[in-house]
Amino acid sequence: MRRRDVLSGLSAGLLPAVARAQGGGAAGPGPQSWDSVFRLAARLRRLGQDGLDPAGYAVPPDAQGASEPAAFHAAVYQAANAALGDLVLGRLRQPAGRADILRDPATDFARWQAELVGLPEPAALIERAANLPEGAAALRAELAKAAGLAASGGWATIPVGEGTLDPGTTDAARIPALRARLRAEDPVLAAAPDGGAAYDPPLEAAVRRWQAASGLEVDGRVGPISLGLLNRPASARAAQLRVALDMRRNALRPGEERRIEVNIPDYVLLVQEGERVLMRMNVIVGKPARATPPMRARLTTVQFNPTWGVPERNAREDLLPRFRRDPAGMTAKGFRLYSVVGGERVEVDPATVDWSAVRADRFPYLIRQDAGDENALGRIKFIMPNSDDIYLHDTPDRRLFGRPDRAFSSGCIRLALPDDLLLLVLDGTGWDMARAQRAYASGQTQSVGLRRPLPVRLHYTTVTVEGGRAKVRPDIYGLDAAYAREMERGGLRVAAAGAAR
Repeated sequence: MRRRDVLSGLSAGLLPAVARAQGGGAAGPGPQSWDSVFRLAARLRRLGQDGLDPAGYAVPPDAQGASEPAAFHAAVYQAANAALGDLVLGRLRQPAGRADILRDPATDFARWQAELVGLPEPAALIERAANLPEGAAALRAELAKAAGLAASGGWATIPVGEGTLDPGTTDAARIPALRARLRAEDPVLAAAPDGGAAYDPPLEAAVRRWQAASGLEVDGRVGPISLGLLNRPASARAAQLRVALDMRRNALRPGEERRIEVNIPDYVLLVQEGERVLMRMNVIVGKPARATPPMRARLTTVQFNPTWGVPERNAREDLLPRFRRDPAGMTAKGFRLYSVVGGERVEVDPATVDWSAVRADRFPYLIRQDAGDENALGRIKFIMPNSDDIYLHDTPDRRLFGRPDRAFSSGCIRLALPDDLLLLVLDGTGWDMARAQRAYASGQTQSVGLRRPLPVRLHYTTVTVEGGRAKVRPDIYGLDAAYAREMERGGLRVAAAGAAR
């Protein structure tokens, strides 16, 4: 339902109904008492606990209830209607550039509006709407902690300094600052004796706990990545949790059909049927400079022994330096070089090229890598047609799958267990692992279409709820920060009544 549709009902039906219920604004017969209106106003002032800014709804002060009861009553219900719309439908109906987020068009918001007018205790309806998102209790609890830290001033910045902080080292400036930073969130460290400038075992244990909770490599070493995340303000974590709540509001629930879900910042792929998880695997996603885009697509084809048509950016930024260093080695890895002459593609011997004269901003060649053990796509590619040319694929380099932070690709999704996914997507087609091994061994590029294309969603969800607790991953692409800014730009909801956003 559009903002115009939601709020236009305010003047058309909601406020007159409220006035009738209250005997024209006086404390007369009707489902709500004046006390319940004041309780409703008080609940609206606590919208911060739900990730919404109470200032965005122009909740009138209680003093107005005595001096201007009719105006107070109307203003409270106008604010409640706007807040209810955001709690039920989402503050952002369709966030910009977020194809992974779909709202449920079947939600009957008019029913919620009717309850707002008809319930004796309308504040209870606001509370019920606030708890609609999946995992709301855990998210709100974590938000309360993060917002409390931010409100109390958060934490001081740890100086950058020289080199990595390792256990056992001493640093009079950085280690006390690191200890103070972690004590703000870690009660175990807060209760431990102060080790001063020494990086002692209690501090190392706290660093390791923080790294595990943040999805980083748990090594106890505080280098540039850990330091950058430690120095993020407390308000940034609170913003991620506000975004997590809003993303889940009125989210369209998946059906029962088999589907693939890739959580980009969690570096995990799931194959699911309804809520049942059939498979889980680690994946590698795009580095921040080449972010994997959130999207919805359908897996249509698997390709054995794929060749790799190297995108221009990869050719310029990744492969050109390697050709300069060792053109013969690149040939041995199956890379072929082409130029276009008279409209036709002509292969060029890399050994004949003066690579020192080739400029990245005017790269004149096309590059393809033959199928084989060295191919960057590995032995199998899962094709899901989309405008960004993103796909899932194997990789010959298995080193990085054990790392907790796995944003290293050029945008496509590298799979830790490609054969397991292959057997699932080809289930019922007559393919088994023995047949797949024969296809691999042939060395020939072969494509197999799926009888029923499989839905794929690449989504960006930094906050997950596991075992009743919220886990917050780093906002590797800054999409949460962008979402939070868009929420703030929504402005004063009540002032926009009757106008489309």
